[in-house]
Amino acid sequence: MMVNNKQEFGPLVDSIHQQLSNFELQGFTMVSSSSFQTQSIPLLHILSQYEKEIEIVFLDTGFLFPETHEFRKQLVRDFGLKVRIERSDIPHSQQMNTEGIFYYNSDTDYCCHLNKVIPMDRVRKEYDVWISGVRADQSSTRAAFDPIMVSENGKIRYHPMLYWTSKMVYDYIKEFDLPKHPLHDAGYKSIGCVPCTVSWADEMDRNGRWQGQSKTECGLHTELR
Repeated sequence: MMVNNKQEFGPLVDSIHQQLSNFELQGFTMVSSSSFQTQSIPLLHILSQYEKEIEIVFLDTGFLFPETHEFRKQLVRDFGLKVRIERSDIPHSQQMNTEGIFYYNSDTDYCCHLNKVIPMDRVRKEYDVWISGVRADQSSTRAAFDPIMVSENGKIRYHPMLYWTSKMVYDYIKEFDLPKHPLHDAGYKSIGCVPCTVSWADEMDRNGRWQGQSKTECGLHTELR
C-alpha cells in the first residue's frame, strides 16, 4: 500500500476512528498500550485525535532507557495523552535466579513475563478492548494476526496498524512533522530495555532486541491472546 501525503492518510485514520466508535456503540471499554518508541508515533497521534480520551498503558520495567521516559513525557505534552504507568509487583531484588543473576541475563522470557505480561494482563482485565500497534511486517507471529481478534474469555484485541508497513509509519511521521525517539538516529530501530537492546543497522525492525537469541516477542502478543 502506497500512501504519500496527508490526504491519502485521511481514509486510514478515519477507518480507525470509525472502528473505535463502533466499539463504543457496543458499550465496550477501550485501552491502548505503547512502548513509546518511534514506531509507536502514528498510532499515538491517531488516538490523540479521537473524540474520546483513550488511556495509554506504559509498562515501566525499571530497565528502560532514560531517553524513553523523556520521550514519553514529551509526547504526553505534545499529544495531550492520558498515560497510565504500570510496573511489576515483584521488586528487582527478587528478579534473580539462584545464582544471583538477573533474569534479563539468565531467563529473558521470565523477565518479560514478570515485568510486562503480568502487569498488562492486570490492566487488560479492566477493559473490553485492547488496542495494540503491532504490524504484520514486524515478525512471523504478528503476521498471523487478524485486525480484530476475540479471545476465549471474550476480550478483544484490536490491531489498527496491522497492515501498515514500516515505510508508511515513517511517511506518516514525516507528513505530520512528528518527533522520533531520541535514540532512533543512533541506530536503535527497536527499543526496549537497556540490557536487551542493541543498536543495529538492520532492515528488520525487531533485530535490535535480545541479541543472540531466537526470541522476537516479549510475551505480550503470544501469552495474552
